[in-house]
Amino acid sequence: MTPSGEPRRRRADAERSRTAILDATTRLLRQRPDAGMEAIAKAAGVTRQTVYAHFSSRDELLAAAVDRLTAAAVATMDAAALDDGPATTALLRFLDVSWRSFEENAPLLQAAEAITPEGADRARHDPVTDRLVRLVERGRQAGEFAPGPPAHWLAAATVALGYAAGAEAGSGRMTYPEAGAALRATVLRLLGATGQPPG
Repeated sequence: MTPSGEPRRRRADAERSRTAILDATTRLLRQRPDAGMEAIAKAAGVTRQTVYAHFSSRDELLAAAVDRLTAAAVATMDAAALDDGPATTALLRFLDVSWRSFEENAPLLQAAEAITPEGADRARHDPVTDRLVRLVERGRQAGEFAPGPPAHWLAAATVALGYAAGAEAGSGRMTYPEAGAALRATVLRLLGATGQPPG
């Protein structure tokens, strides 16, 4: 083995451990949002000390898990080809992708929301907001969305509506399908969509 082989192997082992911990965090907190570090370590197949070697606190671990979910959601949005086809159809794809990600991970996201500073949460949403702003501007240029407030304001309002839909579903006042449908209808009205494509 070359002198650099052992450090490379240790780095690879550490990365595998970190990935296993984040995978376990996502799986476990979907069902048990109050699960502690000991339960997460057990689910990941590592020791509690190993978890703390990667993440100094549960809050730091939650933040890393949400960052990874956000990156995955943004990648799914990009795969949904938001720059293709009518803007209204692309908007509905955007909302469906976003809502599906939230619904799958709601307990974890809500647990993280309680401990996330406002600035960090805003920065996390920047890639999502940027894509939504482009979509609103494209829809306006095509005459699909009504003129009105700035696109950045409408993007921020859409994100806030997503939070409101999540809160309604999380409280049990609406089912997740009902809240998702209400979100789509409200955003279309907010943007002054000239007509909703079929389906």
